[in-house]
Amino acid sequence: MKKTLISMAAVALTSLTGVAQAQTVLTVSSWLPPTHTASMAQKEWCDLLTDNTKGRIKCNILPRGVTPAPGTYDAIKNGLADLSYTVHGYTPGRFVMTQMSELPFLGNSAETISVALSRVTGKHPEFAAEHQGVKVITLFSHGPGIVFNTKRAIAKTDDLSGLKFRVGGGMVNEMSKALGMNVTLKPAPDSYELLSSGVMDGTLFPAESTESFKIDKIIKHATTFPGGLYNTSFVFMMNQAKYDKLSAEDKKAVDAISGETAARIFGRGWDKVDRRAFGLMQANGVQVTKADAKFVADIKAKTAPLEQGWVKAAEDKGLKNAAKVLGEFRAEIAKLEK
Repeated sequence: MKKTLISMAAVALTSLTGVAQAQTVLTVSSWLPPTHTASMAQKEWCDLLTDNTKGRIKCNILPRGVTPAPGTYDAIKNGLADLSYTVHGYTPGRFVMTQMSELPFLGNSAETISVALSRVTGKHPEFAAEHQGVKVITLFSHGPGIVFNTKRAIAKTDDLSGLKFRVGGGMVNEMSKALGMNVTLKPAPDSYELLSSGVMDGTLFPAESTESFKIDKIIKHATTFPGGLYNTSFVFMMNQAKYDKLSAEDKKAVDAISGETAARIFGRGWDKVDRRAFGLMQANGVQVTKADAKFVADIKAKTAPLEQGWVKAAEDKGLKNAAKVLGEFRAEIAKLEK
């Protein structure tokens, strides 16, 4: 009887060891609070992956990021965490091709821009190749960019000068310079301190960020633009070595919810909080100015060279027919927004 019990215990232990070995745990980092839409989208993707692999892959979401925002790409590349997202523009000069999704007046929804970005870049392997050392899950964008400030209504290009703005880097940095704005490159989480202390007068953000970064009661003015003044491109990524160690079945499960599926999760979440933020703006008495046709035309005229600059820079970095790719991207957004 004793031998039988020992034998049964050994079998049970072997079985449990097998289960433990079969399970992969992804260490997940976010430099944004767990309640931010991007953190929540990341968790939604993780939960979907766990469901689709019947629990073989699970996510351990860390209570805080392993690094501040600008260090996230290298943190994933070097294995400090297995999964996260970051803003391309937080590492200036590193990513060129993805700036395509940051040009003015692209679209009115984070979901449509993100899905279009995923579809189009998925056809051109040069975009993934630009992300050396990580496994790209998807590229995505936040919602339409808005000009916020604490001082005055902005209704024409001349109104943009004389104020100090925080921007997140990438194409928006070049665009704001072309518009004669006085800008400083700082990560989004610094916004509350910069604005509340008066170091900065304004910031360029999607609507959602006024709530996420608790500046909804500091901001007094917002100027919106048809199609957004700008967008910000993000990469959602996995450590390459971690992906390579997965079984063929689990790699297939990751790939099945990469690309458009992941882009839709991030974009849809962002649109939802953008809508809520507009309600909060109204409740807090933020004066919203809608850019008129002349304001839009003036911005287009001043920023037109940026598009040609991007085409040349992207082609220099290896993207073939960059102007054609940009055309495909705009056409895809238009199709999705119909």
